[in-house]
Amino acid sequence: MQTFTRLTVPSLTRTAPLALASHFPPLNAPITPLCRQIIQHNSSHLSLFTMQKSASAASLGPGGLDLSDSFFKPIQNTSAPSPTKRHTKISVIGAGNVGMAIAQTILTQDLADELALVDTNANKLRGEMLDLQHAAAFLPRTKILASTDYSATVGSDICIVTAGARQIAGESRLNLLQRNVDLFRGIIPPLARYSPEMILMIVSNPVDVLTYVAWKLSGFPSNRVLGSGTNLDSSRFRFLIADHLDVNAQDVQAFIIGEHGDSSVALWSSISVGGVPVLSFLEKQQIPYEKETLETIHKAVVDSAYEVIRLKGYTSWAIGYSAANLARSILRNQRKIHPVSVLAKGFYGIGDGDVFLSLPAQLGRGGVLGVTNVHLTDEEAERLRDSAKAILEVQNQLGLK
Repeated sequence: MQTFTRLTVPSLTRTAPLALASHFPPLNAPITPLCRQIIQHNSSHLSLFTMQKSASAASLGPGGLDLSDSFFKPIQNTSAPSPTKRHTKISVIGAGNVGMAIAQTILTQDLADELALVDTNANKLRGEMLDLQHAAAFLPRTKILASTDYSATVGSDICIVTAGARQIAGESRLNLLQRNVDLFRGIIPPLARYSPEMILMIVSNPVDVLTYVAWKLSGFPSNRVLGSGTNLDSSRFRFLIADHLDVNAQDVQAFIIGEHGDSSVALWSSISVGGVPVLSFLEKQQIPYEKETLETIHKAVVDSAYEVIRLKGYTSWAIGYSAANLARSILRNQRKIHPVSVLAKGFYGIGDGDVFLSLPAQLGRGGVLGVTNVHLTDEEAERLRDSAKAILEVQNQLGLK
């Protein structure tokens, strides 16, 4: 993304005219020397500005409203963001239904100058690459390459991992997870070696535990490893609430946090529609509602993926948009809040072990910039800690150090 430097001439007034006319060279003179001469002559009148944090907070004095340190808390074991580049590259690992949905969304939303696809199935991989390349006339100009070798990912800004082992009939979840850990041992280290400054995003399930595994195998600071987590769950949550209230989903602010799965936590206490806190509004207006209704909506969120899989065999498009949404926030340094799987140690009473689960986090060029101080009720906080314990128990069985 281009950055612009703005030149302003604040002294263009009647009392301080910019005396240029007498200093112009002939009209056929090269433009660059002309600009240099103008700037040198009027350097005292020119101010150079670059994009930076607004000075409005400082102008308010000691009692100002610079609350960034209060709203966001950094996660542990972080590093500074990598230098900004004009050329952006995203690599997608795994060319299955989810991986290709992510790739297609990245292309249509013009998120990268270069897109690399990596998979073990060479024929399918080449077919997918050609299929996308043939749409070049209808898409923004993005270089698309594909390989079975991880060297194709070199210099990536973001690597999105969707690869995962398929569950065998009768196989336990723990055994499936262990096979995915073994798979990640062959994926994560080469990705980290070829792109040591990248942001690593995990989409493979179970996403929270595998994000922890990726963090351990990569050796990256925690802010540069995140999982797609409950970003999609929260979108489903917002859709169901919007459908229930007959409003636009973009006007609904609502989060699902914790595990991406059955023990996820719906933050009913912080839901708002058009800036209006929903539960507080209902209570003040003495509008009755039943807790069972809220639980029904949350259960519908949890069951959404199963329903899609039952009907079409797999999920793809929604997670594709979700992952692209996260990539956009990171690459364009939008500093937006997303519920993603992050190192949760030290937040909301989660103190035992390095567990990854979804919390509302601010994303930007450095990855996870911080976790928001969302107010939780006692019940929500307890459910979140229970979710963390469930994930930690599984992690401890993997034997990773």
